[in-house]
Amino acid sequence: MRMFSLLAAVLLPTALCADGAKNVLSIGGSVTEIIYALGEGDRLIARDSTSGFPVAAAALPDVGYMRALSPEGVLAVSPGLIISEEGAGPPETIAVLESANIPFITVPDEYSRAGIIAKVRAVGDALDVSEVAQTLVQDLDAKLQVAEKTAQNQAGDTPKRVLFILSTQGGRIMASGQNTAAHGIITMAGAMNVITEFEGYKPLSDEAISAAAPDVILMMDRTDDHGAANEVLFAMPALAGTPAAQNDAVVRMDGAYLLGFGPRTADAILDLNAALYGG
Repeated sequence: MRMFSLLAAVLLPTALCADGAKNVLSIGGSVTEIIYALGEGDRLIARDSTSGFPVAAAALPDVGYMRALSPEGVLAVSPGLIISEEGAGPPETIAVLESANIPFITVPDEYSRAGIIAKVRAVGDALDVSEVAQTLVQDLDAKLQVAEKTAQNQAGDTPKRVLFILSTQGGRIMASGQNTAAHGIITMAGAMNVITEFEGYKPLSDEAISAAAPDVILMMDRTDDHGAANEVLFAMPALAGTPAAQNDAVVRMDGAYLLGFGPRTADAILDLNAALYGG
């Protein structure tokens, strides 16, 4: 911690001299998307590694993964204001930033239409563009209501039973319970999360997965060791006997798009619904 304190002391003058109205660091993909949707992207000087949309954001300096930030990486870009999704860390890094007197605003993260609206308003307030944010809120709220209603109508009385798999690393299936972005988007898209016994993401036993009997597996579209091809996935004993395996039913979508809960979520709802039900 002493090293961190010395670093903050060295870089503090730069941070304090930065123009907070312009030198904004965004942490979290949805926050970054909202800033651009508000027309304030030119105020960004850097972003975290989860912020790859829009294309303009990807061209900004990257300070690292939001849950594994270093004081050096953040302070090196001399932010005048940091706007972050919940969950940024680690705590010792946040403590250094607070000691450097850099305004650090944490935006609430609730996985629902109301949560998206609250997030947009919080970012708008942080950037002092509340009136612009209210206009965006009205637009997004209307689109989200239409998307949810369309999804529910498409699902009818027999919602698909969906298992969201975060990872299959080491042959263990890490799945989503309640109070997650995955649970929220599944519900909004007119389907049912088959795992309701816990909150967050946890590894599941083969027996629990077999008993859950998902109709569809939902995953992020990625090729690292957190993913698996269909034939590998359904060769796993836990999934082999499920309805999803029998129908080779897997939906893969871009993680930031699917789970971001930001300006693109209405489209994500409709795309997921179409993938689940056809259309």
